[in-house]
Amino acid sequence: MTTSPTESTTATPPDSTTASAPGTPPDALPSYVGLHPGEPNVMEPELLNDPYAGYGKLREQGALVRGRFLDDSPVWLVTRFDVVREVMRDPRFINNPSRLPGRTEKDPRAQLIELFGIPDHMARYLVDTILTSDPPDHTRLRRLVSRAFTARRIQDLRPRVEAITDELLDRLPAHAQDGVVDLVEHFAYPLPITVICELVGIDEEDRPLWRQFGADLTSLEPKRIGATVPAMVEHIHKVIGERQSALRDDLLSALIRARDDDGGRLSETEMVTMVLTLVLAGHETTAHLISNGTLALLTHPDQRRLLTEDPGLLPRAVHELMRWCGPIQATQLRYASEDVEVAGTQVHKGDALMFSLVAANHDPRHYTEPEKLDLTRQPAGRAEDHVGFGHGMHYCLGASLARQEGEVAFGKLLARYPEVALALPHEQLEEQERIRQPGSWRLRRLPLRLRPED
Repeated sequence: MTTSPTESTTATPPDSTTASAPGTPPDALPSYVGLHPGEPNVMEPELLNDPYAGYGKLREQGALVRGRFLDDSPVWLVTRFDVVREVMRDPRFINNPSRLPGRTEKDPRAQLIELFGIPDHMARYLVDTILTSDPPDHTRLRRLVSRAFTARRIQDLRPRVEAITDELLDRLPAHAQDGVVDLVEHFAYPLPITVICELVGIDEEDRPLWRQFGADLTSLEPKRIGATVPAMVEHIHKVIGERQSALRDDLLSALIRARDDDGGRLSETEMVTMVLTLVLAGHETTAHLISNGTLALLTHPDQRRLLTEDPGLLPRAVHELMRWCGPIQATQLRYASEDVEVAGTQVHKGDALMFSLVAANHDPRHYTEPEKLDLTRQPAGRAEDHVGFGHGMHYCLGASLARQEGEVAFGKLLARYPEVALALPHEQLEEQERIRQPGSWRLRRLPLRLRPED
């Protein structure tokens, strides 16, 4: 899950333009793209316009390929399934580069904060989060919130997730214009943000504000991001101040108790950062899993038919959709804390690595016909067989909630509107509505007709 430009590979330097369509002209890209032959930059059109083919080619070059990150700094691109999982669980690769002994270079996360016009005094809320920290801080922070995401707690949430889904589906026809409704705006986003806000303890009247916060952060526009981060932090401080006088049975109240009653295990800054991270990460990724997955099902009628005939396939289907068209295609950087040999390649202390999830999840060494969408691919009851949610100690904290929301969303959408169809030809939809940013795979809109007569 991603929450901000400093925690995601989806950020684009402000002096560049994100590729928006196939055949992006060279002058729409950062000037440094292509300056290092043999070291592909993650902003190159081949990787932006078709990451499945682009990173697939790199995967066949090697398990580790020398490339260039957003700011043109060197990075190892880790591409193969087994190697990605191996390095993800290796404690010698860390998230926080400032922990590297003898490091003198400026923290690249701080550089991104500068690029996006975020005030310096806001850095502490973005740099050291549960997503970017390492043990022991990561262990402490994860333990504080993990009880909100236990299997029992998530299962207890299911009736509420189903009720929210039913309400949103009931309202879909009212949002249609000329018979067309945007599933992203009116279903894929409202469902997860409502669920995570209720879990954390964000009041209903504040939820549209959080939707706007998310839109501003993912706009990649420095003026919007620079103004939004302080507004977000101020809002969270205000909510904490109001809640501490009337604690409830929600995660925010639990964090306040941890700050006040538990020996200072959680600082005020950490609590603000945790709320920011959980709310934004808890809806952005799931929203695009729902929209990407719906598009995949509508363009694969055989798989759609399987799912409608056997709803028991839903858990396996969500895993396959996360593998085949997951919204997060690359991770934040990790750094070698010592010299390490990885898949026959020497990685030196301080070297940065980026895991290409899209390459790993389509690795023919691990999957039979990886390019094929097959909702029966993962045997029932088998442990997760993809890296869409990560792996190791940084495995997505909210993965079980995202899977549940996906199961409910896909199942109820297809049952309620069995004739739902794309309102645009697939190729035109990809051309017009696909947001091409490094590390992510998202749709701006997903226009649908709920019934043929629409």
